[in-house]
Amino acid sequence: VNNMQIGERQVQVQSFLPRNDRSAVADYTNIYAKNLPSDFSSEKLDEMFGKFGTITSSCILEDKNDRKFCFVNYDKTESAKKAVEELNGKDLRTEEQKQEKKEGEEEEKPEDYLMYVSRAQTKAERVREFREKNAAADSGAPKRAQGVNLYVKNLDEATDD
Repeated sequence: VNNMQIGERQVQVQSFLPRNDRSAVADYTNIYAKNLPSDFSSEKLDEMFGKFGTITSSCILEDKNDRKFCFVNYDKTESAKKAVEELNGKDLRTEEQKQEKKEGEEEEKPEDYLMYVSRAQTKAERVREFREKNAAADSGAPKRAQGVNLYVKNLDEATDD
């Protein structure tokens, strides 16, 4: 049946791989970017992301905390990979904003202002990645004892701690 023509499609047969053993998606054209400045517009998006290839579609959205993020879809995988490689971790703050933060007492974490750009993932992929990341972090921590809470009844009223 391998490489056989069935209807209009060619059929390929491979041995089954469990989901955890499968390699990550190598070919993608849709990317996700967050930590965008509040004045980020579609013109800036086209200017910033357009230099990596032809953009087939894009959208800029805001979450409930008024933080901007966007999705950009390219026509070629190479364009998307190049954009992720070049833009991930880029600091989009102006010199004034950088000086303002230095003078302020509270130190910001780099995750709060550095641009995050990666392949757009489905919710199932994000949940699996989050679980794997937290499982590795929790494996070294001691487990909470189970069944240590006791309820004792019919004690004498004179009994205390």
